[in-house]
This record gives sequence, C-alpha cells and structure tokens, in this order.
Amino acid sequence: MKQQSQLELADVKRIAAAAEAHALSKGWAVSIAIVDAGGHLLWLQRLDGAAPISAQIAPAKAHTSALGRRESKVYEDMINGGRYSFLSAPAIQATLEGGVPILVNGECLGAVGVSGVKSSEDAEIAKAGIAAL
Repeated sequence: MKQQSQLELADVKRIAAAAEAHALSKGWAVSIAIVDAGGHLLWLQRLDGAAPISAQIAPAKAHTSALGRRESKVYEDMINGGRYSFLSAPAIQATLEGGVPILVNGECLGAVGVSGVKSSEDAEIAKAGIAAL
C-alpha cells in the first residue's frame, strides 16, 4: 500500500501568508484559494479591494489544477489552440491561468488558485506561496 503525504494546516497557512505577502508587495488585490489533492477547499481569503467574483474564480482555478496535476494554464492553452472539446471536460471548473499545483517529490498535494489581476500575475502569486514550502 502506498502512503501519501498531505498538506497540514501549518503548510496551508505558510503558503497563504507567502502568497498574501507577495500580492501586497505588488499592490495587487486578489483572492487566494488553497485546495487539497482532491480539489477540496482548505483556505480562501479575499484581500481588501479584490472583486467579489475573484473569490469564486480562485477556488475554481485551484480545483482544476489539483485534479489535473498541472497548471490551469495548460487547459487555457489547449482551448486557445483550438481544442474546444476541453470546455466540456468534467470537473474542470476554470480554464484560466492562475491555478498552480503543489508538487512535492513528484507528488501533487493540492494546488493554489489566485484571481484578481492579470492571469500571469495570479500565477506568480500562487508560485510565490508554494515556494514558502
């Protein structure tokens, strides 16, 4: 039987704090979501000034990234490249850049999703959070 690592609350708080610090250092008002490997929400915060819709989009980006075990941008690129069938794929909630998997020793433990600024900046914030691990 294979044993699997899991995110603990301390890990989630560390990721969230680093992502928040990065966003604030740039003056970016965003929502930050962290999910486990099954895409279940562990953390959600909406920074002051972030649009309400960002609190819906960030968890969806994280969910998509965790279940796909890859950045949500991969799906955006596929669709933009003409593979429109991915719009009907089950369990894919957001095909926008900004969802980044949390990979440790080749294993996906979850994902971080960010929404509120340009998609590339959302991904930058997510990666800054993950780097705190």
